[in-house]
Amino acid sequence: MPHGLSSALLSWATTALSLWAASHIFRGLKFDSGASLLVSALLLGLANAVVKPLLIMLTLPLTLLSFGLFLLVINALMILLVAKLVKGFKVSSFWTALFASIFISILGIAIGSFFGGSPEMTIRMSPRHGWI
Repeated sequence: MPHGLSSALLSWATTALSLWAASHIFRGLKFDSGASLLVSALLLGLANAVVKPLLIMLTLPLTLLSFGLFLLVINALMILLVAKLVKGFKVSSFWTALFASIFISILGIAIGSFFGGSPEMTIRMSPRHGWI
């Protein structure tokens, strides 16, 4: 299996597992079925790859003024967006989405580090080419 595909599948599985765990911890986060969980994990990954960078650029001054804490709001908005798009995924409030997004991020990092880290978290120094 190509490295890019296996990395994407691992990321999807990590997101799905984190969402599943969050739904058992936070009462306001519900999935009607396993299919809605898997679709939500896929859409959350896509939203984080496409929509989130645009929101970060648009809110950069606010993010800088809040010392990066506004990124937590953006993460919560990504979860709320996915909940609006997926029929079997329900989030009761913004605060549930905010705390769930913190939990999902921490659990995702822990799971990713257990499986050898993720490409987003790896920074290497090359003697010839600088940072890559």
